[in-house]
Amino acid sequence: MSPAVDATEVRRRTHELLAAHPPATTGRTDFLKARFDAGLAWVHYPEGLGGLDAPRSLQQVVDAELAAADAPDNDPRRIGIGLGMAAPTILGFGTDEQKRRFLRPLWVGEEVWCQLFSEPGAGSDLAALATRAVQGEDGDWTVDGQKVWTSSAHVARWAILIARTDPDLPKHRGISYFICDMTDPGVDVRPLRQITGEAEFNEVFLSGVRIPDSHRLGPVGEGWKVAQSTLMNERVSIGGSRIPREGGMIGPVSTTWRERPELRTHDTHQRLLTLWVEAEVARLTGERLRQQLVAGQPGPEGSGMKLAFARLNQEISGLEVELLGDEGLLYGDWTMVRPELVDFTGRDAGYRYLRSKGNSIEGGTSEILLNIVAERVLGLPAEPRNDKDVAWKDLSR
Repeated sequence: MSPAVDATEVRRRTHELLAAHPPATTGRTDFLKARFDAGLAWVHYPEGLGGLDAPRSLQQVVDAELAAADAPDNDPRRIGIGLGMAAPTILGFGTDEQKRRFLRPLWVGEEVWCQLFSEPGAGSDLAALATRAVQGEDGDWTVDGQKVWTSSAHVARWAILIARTDPDLPKHRGISYFICDMTDPGVDVRPLRQITGEAEFNEVFLSGVRIPDSHRLGPVGEGWKVAQSTLMNERVSIGGSRIPREGGMIGPVSTTWRERPELRTHDTHQRLLTLWVEAEVARLTGERLRQQLVAGQPGPEGSGMKLAFARLNQEISGLEVELLGDEGLLYGDWTMVRPELVDFTGRDAGYRYLRSKGNSIEGGTSEILLNIVAERVLGLPAEPRNDKDVAWKDLSR
């Protein structure tokens, strides 16, 4: 970490960027590329990779200056998987060539990423995955299998993929981690219509997909270790995102309460107060978690935040529908569409209520996260596992 980079230096560099590339006259993509090249994308990343090798806490200095200048952002909700999962994994385990190739277009938003992890028979037990990657004589890999619950696969250019490379080893040790080209002719993306009527999720069929060995992340057989880093970053990005007071789900129901006094009851008042306090506690806990990240890598605390995020979203949206009475039963649009992002607060109460049901499944089921918190945070004994030393090919399925 460079000791010369402090808040004054970061602010100076930001002003230089704005002077050289005025947001009012510079195209959005050109501005974002210039910002990346100036090291102001992720200030804690290395120089040349969008950062300044500076403390992570200085990012808020950059963001505040750019927001005040009405500079464009990179639409983080649309590229959340790339920012929150692919980028830190590539930074931690990628080669220099991989970092140079993928990080800039990922951050700028020129290339959308998705995650090919879960499978029909390996969701909660992710290490039981069956998708195979076989290495040919030329060193490259051929992948066959099926993935499911893949957000943004219909718009993604690249995917982070885990596949089984040695079925003779126990399930956690025979997995490798790859970067998959979603434009390969062997990739078939099919929509999965959800309870909301939309299809932001997909199932992905992989048939003879070719992946060069240069697109492998980490050593062969150590994909589970790489995947664990990805999952920890995912849970931090889901449960620990920075939001203002009354941001997120608690905002719309609080607004309705203030603006529609005729809907109030004593019971809903007590429930709203309880949930408002819990939402604020979760928000402040997220701030503390981000401060901890300044000193190192995300830990299992992100799992606790993701648990709270899912429970609160479901309880708050349920209260909102109940508060609205008959209006809460209305639903704006059942049209089958394939959106590029999820917009909780910009939709009606019915959408929030239905969509939040998926929060306890996506990004790790709440049941699995409870185990992680119990074992890795509270230090409770692990559940008995009789398959740790059994070759994957010998497991019953």
